[in-house]
Amino acid sequence: MFPRPLRLAVIGAGPAGIYAADIVAAQAPGTQIDLFEKLPAPFGLVRYGVSPDHPRIKKIVESLHEMLDGSDVRLFCNVEIGRDLSIAELRERYDAVLVATGANDDARLEIPGVDLPGSFGAADFVSWYDGHPDVPEHWPLHAESIAVLGAGNVALDVTRMLAKHAADLADTDVSPNVADGLAANPVRTVHLFARRGPADARFSAMELRELGQQRDVDVIVDRADIAVDEHTARMAKQFGQRRINLATLTGWAERDPAERTASRRVHLHFYETPVRLEGDTGVTAIVTERGIPNGYGQVTPSGQFRSTPVQAVYRAIGYNSRPLPGLPFDEASHTIPNDEGRVLAADGAPLPGVYATGWVKRGPVGLIGSTKSDALQTVTHLLADLGERSATSGLGQHTPEGAGNLLAERNIRPVDWAGWLAIDRAESDLGAADGRARVKIHRRQELTDIGWSAAAERIG
Repeated sequence: MFPRPLRLAVIGAGPAGIYAADIVAAQAPGTQIDLFEKLPAPFGLVRYGVSPDHPRIKKIVESLHEMLDGSDVRLFCNVEIGRDLSIAELRERYDAVLVATGANDDARLEIPGVDLPGSFGAADFVSWYDGHPDVPEHWPLHAESIAVLGAGNVALDVTRMLAKHAADLADTDVSPNVADGLAANPVRTVHLFARRGPADARFSAMELRELGQQRDVDVIVDRADIAVDEHTARMAKQFGQRRINLATLTGWAERDPAERTASRRVHLHFYETPVRLEGDTGVTAIVTERGIPNGYGQVTPSGQFRSTPVQAVYRAIGYNSRPLPGLPFDEASHTIPNDEGRVLAADGAPLPGVYATGWVKRGPVGLIGSTKSDALQTVTHLLADLGERSATSGLGQHTPEGAGNLLAERNIRPVDWAGWLAIDRAESDLGAADGRARVKIHRRQELTDIGWSAAAERIG
């Protein structure tokens, strides 16, 4: 198909970037693929965005590992595009650049008091308990009563992790600092507030059930919040997951209050819209307004307000992607402007040789299945475009080193695949010493030192 091997730079070594690289390798054999990741370890969201008590989801890491292990893809971890290398430099050295940087920032909630101490973005908290190397080592878990805002699985994860007893994470990969922090957590009550009704919550049935399967944690639901109107009945009839969720919520609502003897409680509140956070030097309460369902899945303000005393608030209302220096960015959608993966310049024309996939392309929606199909769509266009360029004006004559030589000239030390394997072994060894499969290393310097040591051993 091509007169010589293509050279492709992929930015982001999470699921989106790895799936795209794997598809290119299968459809255009011989393509020289360099995979750049700003963190010292690969796998993105499935390493740093999945709760430690969800090992079945973390098994996706094993699948991604297999895609890279033994492949010809070169891994450059601990290299940040926009700081260590520019987009322009990549475009000069590769036939195409594919951006798969994901969505890592919390969506902004514009209400009074949102910036008070004690108001946190869920993404930061998830990163902390997942051992992300770029968040503080210790988390301020001082509140006895906490509010979580949101109606998706991230809100459920945050709620569950806040209410969970640390001892129940003893067989997971949590770092010692996380285990110690959660062990000292004084929380007694967690309130989850959702703006819409239970039929429109984006909870998966399995995750919702897990909330009530925790040791020494009671889940409490107000019967009025799950009253079945026409819309709720339609949703339950059409969608199995929502039908199961309503049954789960109903079971909790009908439970005898005398049976609620747990030391920690989770209250699920529906039709409650956050209005403001109150407090002077820190959060002391959240004020919400009751919504009235209209029978079509929408709610209208009632003018009825409630104040719930809390000392911390976690906002789990969505993720945003970050701009990448040197590329256009849509501040409204927080995505890179594109047409089915072809990145668009300011005038709306495709930017030659630049593509996007994953959440930075379509927004933070969809699970792993969506990521695979999304990568296939982008790669299909990428290879078609390069085929046309090859048949007409030809492709640039890039050196096999790609950006590797430039990094060496700048004394920037990547962590390569052998380095990741060394990190992987080190974490497995830590786990084995503690009777676990793995203990995650969370300090960046420790990760890079282990990764670099692998390169030193090869040279030696």
